[in-house]
Amino acid sequence: MDRVKADFLVIGSGIAGLSLALRLSETGQVALITKKELAESNTNYAQGGIAAALASSDSFESHIADTLKAGRGLCHENAVRILVENGPRMIRELIDYGVSFSVSQEDDARLDLGKEGGHSHRRIAHAKDFTGAEIERALIENARRAPNISIFENHMGVDLLTTDKLGTDNAPGHSKSNRCLGAYVIERTGGDIIPFEAGATILATGGVGKVYLYTSNPDIASGDGIAMARRAGAKVANMEFMQFHPTCLYHPQAKSFLISEAVRGEGARLKLKDGSTFMESYSQMGSLAPRDVVARAIDHEMKKRGDDSVFLDTTMIDPAWFPTRFPHIYKNCLKYGFDPTKEMIPVVPAAHYMCGGVSVDENARTSIPGLFVVGETAHTGVHGANRLASNSLLEAVVFSHLAARSAVEWIEDGGVAQEAADIPAWDYGVAVDADEQVVITHLWDEIRRLMWNYVGIARTDKRLQRAKSRIELIEREINDYYWDFVVTTDLLELRNLALCARLIIDSAISRKESRGLHYNLDYPDTDDERFLRDTVI
Repeated sequence: MDRVKADFLVIGSGIAGLSLALRLSETGQVALITKKELAESNTNYAQGGIAAALASSDSFESHIADTLKAGRGLCHENAVRILVENGPRMIRELIDYGVSFSVSQEDDARLDLGKEGGHSHRRIAHAKDFTGAEIERALIENARRAPNISIFENHMGVDLLTTDKLGTDNAPGHSKSNRCLGAYVIERTGGDIIPFEAGATILATGGVGKVYLYTSNPDIASGDGIAMARRAGAKVANMEFMQFHPTCLYHPQAKSFLISEAVRGEGARLKLKDGSTFMESYSQMGSLAPRDVVARAIDHEMKKRGDDSVFLDTTMIDPAWFPTRFPHIYKNCLKYGFDPTKEMIPVVPAAHYMCGGVSVDENARTSIPGLFVVGETAHTGVHGANRLASNSLLEAVVFSHLAARSAVEWIEDGGVAQEAADIPAWDYGVAVDADEQVVITHLWDEIRRLMWNYVGIARTDKRLQRAKSRIELIEREINDYYWDFVVTTDLLELRNLALCARLIIDSAISRKESRGLHYNLDYPDTDDERFLRDTVI
């Protein structure tokens, strides 16, 4: 395959990428690339659900207020309003796509709405405890049937194609500014690097959880879209705000299996190994406090007592109902030797969700014309300094709708003349096959450990400076390796992780306060006078 041309290039196949591709396919040809199989995404692992003000007792204003409170002053209120007011319509659209949400036991004409930490009402639409997988299933079925969508599985973005990098500025009627023309993409099995040319390019590559040693994210979450956009010159914001999910199953073989926040919403309580509760000392909301508060409390209690974990007591939940409401969690707990209807479950925090990302406006446009970003890769301003539970899937589908409209308008307005750009084939140079893959695995492990130890739930200036010194050296080593050896997907992921790690570290160093997910022991107070603003790089 020499090159691919399409009206729209969508990189990523979670809820954001798939819903966007489906909308764009109504207008033009879509090339949808995904790093592994189509279903492998952060969305697929989302257990809890999707938040929307659907109940008669709920309201848009209440959902907005809960989101703003969780965001610790950094939410963009207009973006939050757009999110919330589009919520019910997006739920209906997902149902039209074939998503089967759980219905009320009392009235099967109504959705069964759950409650999670930080929410004042029951507003979490869910498909038992595998909501993300159900959404992925429905969207994938629609995408595979769509005649205008060409799916490229096992393909990964290398770098964005921009006029600055190509040294061309031939699009008629536009000022001389950097614009996106597509991306170079590597085919995972053969290693060929192919130019994908597009009128509009949309990044929906998910988050960056694999930058940390312990994470709930799948292996694909290596920050590819954020790194690609930053290398092309796009602005990024609020990278210091990494959300740690408070309750991941603590077991050596579990690979940070999530115990959904919805379990606490149904009455489960966090306890120490002696059976005593502790969250009341940290928040009036107890075990249903927002995630930043809960994760920090657990981290503090574990360090103070020298314990390997805390425990989630689920035994007060009806033992006959638990396997019905949480079948996936119940099955996996049994697999690892815990019966949640009879005993407490050991849990620990793990890196979960990036609240920052590539800066976009309310229509998903970046600082580079022709480039749009959605989902966890984007910083829309919705989450502020801490994400309210189950707002992420809603953000993905709402802003994908807006991104589709923006991308179509960009092409219709003549934003890029594809035929005018001289896009060369990938230059392989004199690179040779790598002699030792151990270099990649060693550096990957070093990045994840230094981020966990120095840039984790609790930070200090000294820890951050140590992390900065080491990540700069690692980046130089990776850069030398990148130019000397043939590009592979493992090397690309390492390169992307290192850049995202540096962005997180630099952002954390610049915020001399504690706010939401960023907690610095040297600056324990919140400083609205100096830092009630986004951290923009």
